[in-house]
Amino acid sequence: MHVPDGFLDAPVSVATGVVAAGAVAVSLRGARRELDERTAPLAGLVAAFIFAVQMLNFPVAAGTSGHLLGGALATVLVGPYTAVLCLAVVLLMQGLLFADGGLTALGTNITVMGVVTALVALLVFHGLLRVLPRRGGARVPVAVATFAAALVSVPASAIAFTGLYAIGGTADVSLGRVFAAMVGVHVLIGIGEAVITTATVGAVLAVRPDLVRAARSFTRPALVIRGGSGAVTPTPAPEPAAAPARPLRPLWLGGLGVAVVLAAFVSFYASAEPDGLERVATDEGIAEEARAHDLADSPLADYGVRDVDNARLSTGLAGAAGVAVTLAAGSAVFLAVRRRPGGADDATTGTSGRRETVAP
Repeated sequence: MHVPDGFLDAPVSVATGVVAAGAVAVSLRGARRELDERTAPLAGLVAAFIFAVQMLNFPVAAGTSGHLLGGALATVLVGPYTAVLCLAVVLLMQGLLFADGGLTALGTNITVMGVVTALVALLVFHGLLRVLPRRGGARVPVAVATFAAALVSVPASAIAFTGLYAIGGTADVSLGRVFAAMVGVHVLIGIGEAVITTATVGAVLAVRPDLVRAARSFTRPALVIRGGSGAVTPTPAPEPAAAPARPLRPLWLGGLGVAVVLAAFVSFYASAEPDGLERVATDEGIAEEARAHDLADSPLADYGVRDVDNARLSTGLAGAAGVAVTLAAGSAVFLAVRRRPGGADDATTGTSGRRETVAP
């Protein structure tokens, strides 16, 4: 759902740019509460993984494909503020290096694909966790909430785009038809998003449940009710003895390996059909307003390496390069904003200060 230049007029593009800039600024501050030395490298990996999976367009209908947006995935794994930053990094790398998503539409894409999906996923996920039974551990309720959050976040993003187009669209089209087509196809894409997101979260939850941020409420100590003098006072139960630190390097390297394989090898077999937005834009006459990307001649444009004639090799090299630069950019941001052990932020959040081995 990468919006190109030309779909929206200048005022709306500027407005969404302001919204995106504000959301990123707020998220940079909020991510400090979500990230520490243990989780910051994992957030960089999440951004790289989202980049890789977004290359894997899957068919959803005749002549139409879809791909992961990733807002729900990042929200469940690393938190909503960090999720917005993950999507901002991914979209920035895609726009600057791969000519995917317009430069003047960058704010629109961050707003629609990052802010909206993260916010909707957060509300749906935690709303369901409040009503789902918690017996039997975290896996089932977290899986159900994750599936629903991912499923709903995609058509919500499509609705947000349609709303923006109603305000500042550059083509004279039937908004009712655009709305129906966008929501219809993105519900189908949302099913694919939900499957991928739930499978990924489930895999991490099975290996390291402590690293799934949204599941941590299941492992918090229970409250002990102590009565005395006619009063009942809830008191936190004693925390269990600290478990030996578990190295994160194997998980980090394994996740990176999966991202590289997906981007460098599996992406060659992705569907070549237009995605949901491209299909609707073509069918409804919006595509005619799209402007050529300002960086269409960049060496990695369209996820291929210029002057490399072998299509498989060209796509693979571009995918591997994309994972590398997204990982580097994301990790730099997240390591810069993370909480430092013993700092004021660390003290106010009540973290234990335990260190774990992470990949460099």
